Amino acid sequence: MRLARELLGGTLVRVTPDGHRLSGRVVEVEAYDCPRDPACTAGRFHAARSAEMAIAPGHWLFWFAHGHPLLQVACRQEGVSASVLIRALEPLEGAGKMLDYRPVTRQRDLTSGPAKLVYALGLDPMQISHRPVNSPELHLLAPETPLADDEVTVTARVGIREGRNLPWRFLIRGNGWVSPAQPSMELAAP
Repeated sequence: MRLARELLGGTLVRVTPDGHRLSGRVVEVEAYDCPRDPACTAGRFHAARSAEMAIAPGHWLFWFAHGHPLLQVACRQEGVSASVLIRALEPLEGAGKMLDYRPVTRQRDLTSGPAKLVYALGLDPMQISHRPVNSPELHLLAPETPLADDEVTVTARVGIREGRNLPWRFLIRGNGWVSPAQPSMELAAP
C-alpha cells in the first residue's frame, strides 16, 4: 500500500516511437495484493495470468478488464501477484498527441480512467509489459514533494465485489482528472 500512496503525484512519462513526449501527473491509483486480497482474481481464477503478473517489482504489467488494458506496476517480490493500478492522470505534456490517440469531445475524459490513459498514451501492452518502470519509452518520476495527508483522499476501490472494505484507492483530493467511478462501498471514518 505504501507504493500506491507514494506514486500519487508522480509523473508518468511516455516517449512515443516518433519522439513525442507525453506526460501526466498520477492523480489516482489502486493497490492489489494477492493472495491476501479477495478482489485480486489473478491467483484464484486466472492461473496463467497470475504467473504473468508475478514478476519482479518495478516492472510494468497489464491486466485486461472487459477487453481493455489497464497499466500496473508490479510491487512485490517475484512470484507474488501484487501491483498498483494507475487509474487516472492529469495531462502535463503532449495533450494534442494524446487526443490523436484517443479523440474525445471533453478533454477531461482523455485520461480520467485506467483504460482511457492507456489509449491516450498510445501504449501497446505487448511492447511495454514486463519492462522496467524506468524504461526510456515509459517511466515514472517520483513527486518532487510528497503529498501531504490532507491532499489525499483514501477510499474503497472501484468496481469490485470482494475486498470492498479495504482502503486501497488513493486520489488527489479535489483534482478534476480523477476518474468519475464511485468506490465499491463507503468506508467507516477512521
